[in-house]
Amino acid sequence: MIAEAGLAALWLAAAMALLQLAMASIGLRARRADVAVAVRPVAVVGGVLGLVSFLCLVAVFMRSDMSVLLVAENSHSAKPMLYKIAGAWGNHEGSMLLWVMVLGIAGAAIALLEKRLEERTLVATLGAQAAIALGFFAFLLLASNPFARVDPAPADGNGLNPLLQDPGLAFHPPTLYLGYVGLSVAFSFAVGALVTRDVGPAFARAMRPWVLAAWIFLTLGITAGSYWAYYELGWGGWWFWDPVENASLMPWLAATALLHSVTVLATRDGLRAWTIMLAVVAFSMSMIGTFLVRSGILTSVHAFAVDPTRGSFILALLALYIGGAMLLFALRVGTVKAGTTFELLSREGALVLNNLLLTVILGVVLIGTLYPIVAQAGGVQLSIGPPFFNKAAGPVALALMMVLVAGPLIRWRRDAWDSLASRLIVPIGAAMLTLGLLVVFARGIGVLPFAGLVVAVGVGVGSLAPLWGRNLRRTPLFTWGMVIAHLGAAVSLFGMASDSAFTKETLVAARPGQTVRSGPFEVTFTGISPAIGPNWSALEGRLVARRGADGTPFPMRPQQRFFANPPTTTNEAAIATRIDGQLYAVLGAQGQDGTWQLRIWWKPFVTLIWLGGALIALGGALSLLGRVWRAGQVERVRAKEARYG
Repeated sequence: MIAEAGLAALWLAAAMALLQLAMASIGLRARRADVAVAVRPVAVVGGVLGLVSFLCLVAVFMRSDMSVLLVAENSHSAKPMLYKIAGAWGNHEGSMLLWVMVLGIAGAAIALLEKRLEERTLVATLGAQAAIALGFFAFLLLASNPFARVDPAPADGNGLNPLLQDPGLAFHPPTLYLGYVGLSVAFSFAVGALVTRDVGPAFARAMRPWVLAAWIFLTLGITAGSYWAYYELGWGGWWFWDPVENASLMPWLAATALLHSVTVLATRDGLRAWTIMLAVVAFSMSMIGTFLVRSGILTSVHAFAVDPTRGSFILALLALYIGGAMLLFALRVGTVKAGTTFELLSREGALVLNNLLLTVILGVVLIGTLYPIVAQAGGVQLSIGPPFFNKAAGPVALALMMVLVAGPLIRWRRDAWDSLASRLIVPIGAAMLTLGLLVVFARGIGVLPFAGLVVAVGVGVGSLAPLWGRNLRRTPLFTWGMVIAHLGAAVSLFGMASDSAFTKETLVAARPGQTVRSGPFEVTFTGISPAIGPNWSALEGRLVARRGADGTPFPMRPQQRFFANPPTTTNEAAIATRIDGQLYAVLGAQGQDGTWQLRIWWKPFVTLIWLGGALIALGGALSLLGRVWRAGQVERVRAKEARYG
């Protein structure tokens, strides 16, 4: 009965979305305030029903109800409870239900929390949100029913892909989806503002927290996904420019540009049309990402669907939403009033340059991701890998980081070159000092890593500049957020450049008792032993590592794991973290001569990549809290003034 209850809740949620769209349309077109005012509670009810449906799916997975086809195909009774729960979204249908659940909750949150948006624009926004949800409800109910039964029910299920049986990946999809769906909110805001022609600072101040929240979750999702790939896949890399990785990066790039653009609109009433366009582009990127991952057009551990019919359905939704939004934008852009102008050398000018560079990187990633797919459709097999992306996007990303040094130090409206130069002396001096040290001590590390290290130090010092001379206790929280986020970008860049410049790799066929060297470490292979887990068995390599001949020894245990359901072998890397990097060991296959393949990397400062990602997200969270607190403070003052005249 749980499955039937979940399906019923899904149908009712779809009905609520249809009612929400109809009431919003009638309220706006007929100017029926009594109808429009009912849109908010309908959105809340729809969100609750979507949540109920999703919880029902989680329940059937927790109970290992093999009479539900989705459970039988993607779970097993012997799995740990965490992965039974994660199995609910570790597949095509479940992930799409998670999508619509988050979409419904977001709509309900707008209905309950949004107080600053003009009422007609809010109704139009909720109508747009309902229109998006309807497409995905149709997709689920007509093509991807997550509650379909199987008769007779199998004795047990096929199990979950072992690569997905990891705590990091259990939480990665929900985090990423919160980001994707957050961008749908920005898209709905943009559509609502175009419908009512209400594009201005007040609209931007209302939309900014939603964009910021989406950007935070996308940052967390990408960072967590990168670290998962690093430690789980056993290849020692943290980014491979895989199309599925790019599918999450593209919305983040667009959201980053949108976040800066909406700040200009909210603060200085500029970039009105550009902000609307970026909101459409950001959601388009999340839809393209959804299409790539869910259509079956790609083969990847993240790509769940293999049914071309479903891919066509998602493609039709993508064309409908993006085409409709672009058409609306083209029809209404002439009615969007021009915002305030500004000088080229100004904070606004730096943010425009920031937007342009982000857009160029987005274009490179988009072309590099889609071109092989388009070529394949024409019968040509080709692949585009890291060399293309690194050479095409790397220099632009470095230019973007240099803008990051100067941007926060430039005044709004207009500034003077000599005044700006005086503020840049310290960060440029730190970068030049780094350059000198690298020339002396680290020649031959490659142009991009060399430039990355220099620029990272300059950005790191420059990002702290907005705090100089301030009373830190009185500094607004959103200023702290900006500083920490920019510092996180510098930290992350330093980690990436260090990994590229200084990583040492050792590949050997080792016998027990043999010692190999990797960077400053000596690693002794002492043998192989069996290991057992909750639903796997393993061969475990026994390694003893020490830093230098006199260092304190510590064990490392890389594994080859064997899963019975489904039958799969995976590599579990052994990673030892030190303050200046990580020692990373992988156990390979046994050779005919009895030796074992060992792959060992010493990766200096690689952890800074993810520490920087965490700092970027923390900065975003502080900025969000600061903005929300400031908005609440304004509301409280207004309420007090109204109360006492």
